Amino acid sequence: MNQSLAGFRSAALVAVVFGAIGSIGLLRHAQQHPPPFLAFLFVIWVSAPFAVLGVANLLSQRWPLALRKTLYVVTLLITIASLAIYVDDNFAHRTVHPAGVWVAVPPASVILSGVAIAIALWQTRKGTTNT
Repeated sequence: MNQSLAGFRSAALVAVVFGAIGSIGLLRHAQQHPPPFLAFLFVIWVSAPFAVLGVANLLSQRWPLALRKTLYVVTLLITIASLAIYVDDNFAHRTVHPAGVWVAVPPASVILSGVAIAIALWQTRKGTTNT
């Protein structure tokens, strides 16, 4: 693996950890204070996309180069977007459907990641069958 890609992979792994910790911290800081068991479930829910991306990053060492690059970019973008949305929710304090952001962002993150990686995989396979 070349040096720049190794650095990119390291940045993606650090982003996953930072994203999970930051998201959980922002969840705990949020204006809503659900019962402890529900709060525990929200912690799992909010950190799940980062766990999925982290596992994918760890398993991706033998993936095609284009697919790994896509994964690393998606990891960084999902981390930045999720944290930005959660920070906005913490400071805007929505009164209508206050938990909506915390419910919608994790599955949207997983779906967007899956679509981006599927497109990259399709492009990679399409490129190998045309040559």
